[in-house]
Amino acid sequence: MTFNEKLLSTVKKNRSTLCVGLDPNLDLMPEPIISSDQPAHQKVEQFLKKVINVTADYCAAYKPNLGFFEALGPNGWDTFANILDHIPEDKIVIADAKRGDISSTAEHYAKAFFKRFAVDAVTLNPLMGFETLDPFLNNATKGVYVLTLTSNIGAKDILLKNLSNGKTVSSFIAKELRTKQRNSKTAIGMVVGATKANELTPVINQFSESPLLIPGVGKQGGSISALNEVLDQHSGIPLINSSRSIIYAGGDSSNWATAVAESAQHTTAKLAPITKRYV
Repeated sequence: MTFNEKLLSTVKKNRSTLCVGLDPNLDLMPEPIISSDQPAHQKVEQFLKKVINVTADYCAAYKPNLGFFEALGPNGWDTFANILDHIPEDKIVIADAKRGDISSTAEHYAKAFFKRFAVDAVTLNPLMGFETLDPFLNNATKGVYVLTLTSNIGAKDILLKNLSNGKTVSSFIAKELRTKQRNSKTAIGMVVGATKANELTPVINQFSESPLLIPGVGKQGGSISALNEVLDQHSGIPLINSSRSIIYAGGDSSNWATAVAESAQHTTAKLAPITKRYV
């Protein structure tokens, strides 16, 4: 099964385009987890496994953010592996690594995520050049999501700069990725931010068949209704990511997991106008 086939299958099966971001910040975890007599990495594992258990009925994908696991030190990589093992096989798993390097370094990143950890997809940073993508592009069962127009304020510093032809760097990246896809077995997707809905159309129109990973709804304030309008003519399947507003929805309540499940269910319902295009 190719990556795009699995993506379509899981969206249809779950009737959801929600991606739950797994950002295990110890400062935000519920008090019942934090107060337990366990080392940090075990608290993270306990928390995330429960999050996965209660959200699996409502999402199509999970996106573990590597920065939070790396911050745990050597135990973080084991925790990451244990969390991957806990995610149901029919979900899309995206390693949010934002890697981008040349030559053998990129080759080893590809080995790490596609062979050692066997995730479905990984996020990549193209700013060292499109050659940095090449080691990831020879496997039809995998996908990459390339930073194209990110949700953060700093996107204006580079990605929204105008080139001499009047197009933005983001539009240029999207166009080059479409060209790259012609000779790539791996599915090439784009990371585009929901908070940039007003700037998205000229970007995604450059590569209308590209799968999209869309952060920025929830705590970052991206509008789902505005996103729905932007995606009207986009044929590539989107995954809309929400992290903090779902996994920390329960605060310090002893019943925090119920609130997490309700938040995931609510978000999936709000995404229904987008999801119905692809199911």
